[in-house]
Amino acid sequence: MGVITGNLDLWGELLVGTLILFFAGGILALVLGTIVGAMRVSPVPIARAVGAFYVGTIRNTPLTLVFFAFSFALPPLLGLRLTDATTLTLAICALGIYTATYVAETIRSGINTVSVGQAEAARALGLTFGQVMGLVVMPQAFRSVVPPMMSVLIALLKNTTVAAGFSVANLGMARNYLSERGENQFLVILWLMVIFVVLVLLLSWLQRTLENRWRIAR
Repeated sequence: MGVITGNLDLWGELLVGTLILFFAGGILALVLGTIVGAMRVSPVPIARAVGAFYVGTIRNTPLTLVFFAFSFALPPLLGLRLTDATTLTLAICALGIYTATYVAETIRSGINTVSVGQAEAARALGLTFGQVMGLVVMPQAFRSVVPPMMSVLIALLKNTTVAAGFSVANLGMARNYLSERGENQFLVILWLMVIFVVLVLLLSWLQRTLENRWRIAR
């Protein structure tokens, strides 16, 4: 326990960094992924093509390369000065934009579970495509994709450690920082495993709660 109790200041800072990356990146991924997922099933060919290009390009690019693009290629192009806040913002964007591709495909699979007849009936009542998606299709799609969506968020949580290689404070930096303080690196790695297992178990609990609640709502 001395690895934890003797370095509470550092563990707290790194845990907060991980949670910021996770929640901010997750919100960006959910919003952008939902939009792209809707584009993937849009009746407008251009929207479908743009959605397919975005998903096909970003999802097939390694996350590390996405981070390189945001950390080294984008700042000079935009004239950004790399401060701690800028680096954190760019890391959030990299995680969110990358994870949004998986969110989009998950949402698309959920949309496909909704019967075509419901959408056709809504259109027959005079609803626009946006109203059909927002009022009829999306609420049902979100309920059906809770387990795979949680898997995407768990992957996002673990992917936050990639940001450690780009000078963004998070749990992925714990081994390097604590080795400088003379702590046993093997014990540090074990504690990191324990922390991530606990965080994943919390997400799994949230998944079960949402599934039970929405199952009753049906």
